[in-house]
Amino acid sequence: MRFSVRFNNDLPVTEYAPLARAAEAAGFDQFWVSDDLFLRSVWVILASVAGSTTRIQLGTCIVNPYTMHPAEIAMAAGALDELSGGRLCLGVSSGANDFLEWVGIQPEKPLTAVVETVEILRRLFAGEAVEVHGWTREAYLRFPTRRIPIYIGAMGPRMLRLIGQVADGGLPLLFPPEHFAVAVGHIGEGLRRAGRSANAVDVAACIWCSVAADRQRAEDALRDKVAYYGHALSPLILAALGVERAEFEPIQHAIMVERDARKARALVTPEMLRIGVVGTAGDLIPRLEGLVAMGARHLSFGPPLGPDPLAAIELLGREVLPHFRGRAAQRLEPE
Repeated sequence: MRFSVRFNNDLPVTEYAPLARAAEAAGFDQFWVSDDLFLRSVWVILASVAGSTTRIQLGTCIVNPYTMHPAEIAMAAGALDELSGGRLCLGVSSGANDFLEWVGIQPEKPLTAVVETVEILRRLFAGEAVEVHGWTREAYLRFPTRRIPIYIGAMGPRMLRLIGQVADGGLPLLFPPEHFAVAVGHIGEGLRRAGRSANAVDVAACIWCSVAADRQRAEDALRDKVAYYGHALSPLILAALGVERAEFEPIQHAIMVERDARKARALVTPEMLRIGVVGTAGDLIPRLEGLVAMGARHLSFGPPLGPDPLAAIELLGREVLPHFRGRAAQRLEPE
């Protein structure tokens, strides 16, 4: 089993290094940070984390080729991989339409853009000149780097299939966790089309998680995340939840226009909370067991993690990770 934690880029930069050190000490394998528009830069955040950790892999989840040119993605990724001693996992995708609209971007052919970006990045990491879209033979990295693993973030069927076709790893956002069976089916179809083995791709079962000794505090923390991001969910995920997009409109207005987080939190329904896993450590385990039963071999715990993220990491490391490591060890024991 593999385990990772994911954070949004909405915390003060200085808070990430202690969180990453705690995740490393708790036994997590990867530490991911998003790059959502108008929040703090993932590159600066992970650079601060690189010097404070020694083992844990660091990941961007995700950067996109619309707000950051692929050449600059390659430059930043190569530099951060060098700084971290070869620990970077590069998460890319097309970005969320709702957020891109804030800066007047209408993403055209997002699937094609991601395919081309992955190909460009792989060639740049290999030291090749990339002569595409008017680029010249001078378009190559001026410093050596390795083949940095590329993970694709996905919610819809076509992008999920693309994970199986071209990626080293996948970040399928599972809202709710039970959506894993559908997501992994699309990824499997992509694997078959490309003639690849399932072992070729690290599929992280990306869930939202909020854990605390006090269940109510855990629920309130998850409500805040649902309020901010719920309007951007794909139709596939909304169908899995049994929630209509229109139900998120008053929540979106409360938090984005009125800037009233308390009002937005109060509008989040119990059905919407099924987006993530929430409660005490004991509350989480049954739904996580369901993920493992569906074939998940990488559990990725995403924001908010809990009302106190540092305490949540320690709680997960103490009470949840050992449970699943023990189960994995039992499966490997000879009969």
